[in-house]
Amino acid sequence: MTAAPDGPQRTDARGARRSAGASAVLRAVLDEGPIARSTIARRTGQSAAAVTGHTAELLRRGLLRELPETEVRRAVGRPHVPVDLDTGRHVAGALHIAVHHATVALLDLRGNVLVQHEEPHDGLAAEELLARAAEILDDLLLGHAPDRAPLGLGVATGGWVDRESGTVVEHPLLDWRNVPVRDLLAGSTGLAVEVDGHARALVHAERLFGHAKARESVVQLFAGNVVDAAFATGGTVHHGPRSAAGAVAHLPVDDSAEPCRCGRTGCLEATVSEATLARKAAETGLLGQPDFPELLALAASGDSAAVRMFHDRARLIGQAAALLLDVLNPAVLVVVDRSVAQVPGCLPAIRDEVRERSRTCADPAETVVPTSFPGTELATAGGSVLLHGLYENPFGPLLTRFSHAS
Repeated sequence: MTAAPDGPQRTDARGARRSAGASAVLRAVLDEGPIARSTIARRTGQSAAAVTGHTAELLRRGLLRELPETEVRRAVGRPHVPVDLDTGRHVAGALHIAVHHATVALLDLRGNVLVQHEEPHDGLAAEELLARAAEILDDLLLGHAPDRAPLGLGVATGGWVDRESGTVVEHPLLDWRNVPVRDLLAGSTGLAVEVDGHARALVHAERLFGHAKARESVVQLFAGNVVDAAFATGGTVHHGPRSAAGAVAHLPVDDSAEPCRCGRTGCLEATVSEATLARKAAETGLLGQPDFPELLALAASGDSAAVRMFHDRARLIGQAAALLLDVLNPAVLVVVDRSVAQVPGCLPAIRDEVRERSRTCADPAETVVPTSFPGTELATAGGSVLLHGLYENPFGPLLTRFSHAS
C-alpha cells in the first residue's frame, strides 16, 4: 500500500492548486473583464464556490475590483456583480537595458505603459547604470504614481541572462560578465526584482496582452543591436540550462562577409545589427557619421537609398525567420524591429523571404507578424518580466513580498 503524503506535501499541493485556480481567474478577467463570477466559472471550469473564494482573495490583495452590479438579474438568486482588474492601485516597474540607453517605465496590470524614460548610458559601468536606473524609477514613482503601490521591478536585456539567479551572465556588447542585476537593484530599490532576457520577456507580453495565436505557440525574433530569439509552446517559455536558449546571433546568413566578434564572417547579428547598418550608411556617404535613429528617420521619410538598405536587411532577417519557422513550427512568429513599424516594405520583404525559403510556413502574411507593442516594446519587455510572474502565481512570492513590505 502506498503511504499517504505527509502534511507539508499535502499543504504544498493544496497551495499549488489554489494558486493555479487564482491564476485562471485573474487571466479570465484580463481577457474578458469586466466579467461576472458565474462567467469566470464557466470559462475556467471551476466551481462557483472556488471562483468566489479566489475572487475574494484577489479583491483583498487589490488585484481585482468590483463594479456596480449589472441590470441583468437572474430570476432567482444574486445579481451579477462584475469584477475587473484594479489598474489604479498597483504599478509594475520596468527596466530595459539596451546597448546605448536604458528605458525605465511604469506599467499597469494590463501591460499598458503609463510613463517611460530613456536614459543614455554610454561609458557607465554596470553598477553605475543600475544605480542611475534606480534613481529614475524612484522619480517616476513619485512623479507619476504617488498613490500607487509598486509591485516590484522587472528587468530585461539582451545577451545571456540567467533568470533563476537574476544575473547577466554575458552581454558582449555591454562588456558585462556575471553582473548580479537582481541583487544590485533589490538592494538599491528595496523592491522585488525579476530579471530575464528581452526576447523571452516579449514572449510573455504577447501571450498575456498581445497576439491571440501567441498562446498556442510563438517565436519572438528580436533585431536591434542585439539579435536574439525566444520560443514558447504549451504555456511554457523555453529557457534551457542556465536560461541560455535563444542565442541566434551567430546563425549564418547568405551573401554576407561581415566580420563577427566570434572570428567568423556572415553571422546574423554582425550582419543585420543596427550598428552595422549605421556604419555602412556612413561609409557610403549617406550619413555623416554612424547614427541609426538618423538613418531610420531618413528611410521613414522616403529616401530611396536608405529604404533600400533596410529592405536588404529585412531579407536577411527573413532568412533567420524562415529557419526558425521550419525548426520550431510555431503558430506565429513575431518580429521586433524598429524598421518594421517605420519603413514601408520591410515586413513584406521579410515575409517574401520566408515564402521563398520556408518549407513549413504556408501563409507568411498570417504567421509572420510585427510586435503588438510598437514604440513601447522595450518598456513592455521589462514590465512583462514582473507581470508574467504575477499572472502565473498571484498568491506567490511576488505579492507576498509586496504585502509584507507594505
